[in-house]
Amino acid sequence: MEMQQVRYFLAVARTLNFTRAAEDCNVTQPALTRAIKQLEEELGGELIRREGRLSHLTDLGQRMLPPLQQCFEAAQAAKLVAAKIRKGEVPALSLAVSRTLDLEHLMPALTEMHRSFPGLQLKLRRGTGAQIAGLLKNGDVDLAIGGPMGESWDRLETWPMFSEAFDLVVGVDHPLAMHNDLDLAVELVRDVRFLVHAGSDVAEFETARLGAAGINLDNAHEVDSDRDLEALVVAAFGVAIMPASAMNSARVRHLACSGLDLRRTVAIYSVAGRPRSREAAALLGLVRSADWSRQLAQAALQPA
Repeated sequence: MEMQQVRYFLAVARTLNFTRAAEDCNVTQPALTRAIKQLEEELGGELIRREGRLSHLTDLGQRMLPPLQQCFEAAQAAKLVAAKIRKGEVPALSLAVSRTLDLEHLMPALTEMHRSFPGLQLKLRRGTGAQIAGLLKNGDVDLAIGGPMGESWDRLETWPMFSEAFDLVVGVDHPLAMHNDLDLAVELVRDVRFLVHAGSDVAEFETARLGAAGINLDNAHEVDSDRDLEALVVAAFGVAIMPASAMNSARVRHLACSGLDLRRTVAIYSVAGRPRSREAAALLGLVRSADWSRQLAQAALQPA
């Protein structure tokens, strides 16, 4: 189906006259008629019935009119936005973010972007470290933010933001939550069932270190949604292993366990030598200049 065919059909539906529709579309009547015939063949039925000088929509034509009108208007809107973006009239920013990074930590910078660039079109993608690395490398996003990507290349630029430990996360009613220890002993969790976020790939989540501490994740539940993971933790399906800055709510409790020796460094990534839009440059500057230790501390004090 071509937009030109749809445009011709909409013109006839509006005028109920092939001659007038052809004039409105600045095309010959035979060309308009052929295009509508091709559209009818593609849709499998007659759309317009001609009776002398008068025409009317068939039942199929009446049913197809709303979706075809919507399709045409959407296509026109997309062309308009694309033209504005090419001319630099619509600010746009494509950003890939690790699944295990709470977007709340980026909101001060994103809010400033929203204020500084009226009409900003934000395209936000989520993925594992490897997935956001692929998006950045292929040019699908302007910047990426997350933990270690699991790969490196000559043109990858990295600006560390903050480092953090992985905590054990349990429901507030879980027996482990009753311990007053500031640093939980590994022996207390060697036999528990674990929950693992699928977004925490090997680059962020070093299973070899867990094995050295006697922790086996072979039978761990695996979940790729923060919301689902929290629900399972609260329901006591197991103990989650999550970054200290992630999944903080009144329904769960984070427990430090230094014996696991799991940490990650969250960074913002770019590609050296690739042209950078003013929007991407602005966000990069905001992220690099932020006081992350203070920002994370303030976020931890916010009520869930």
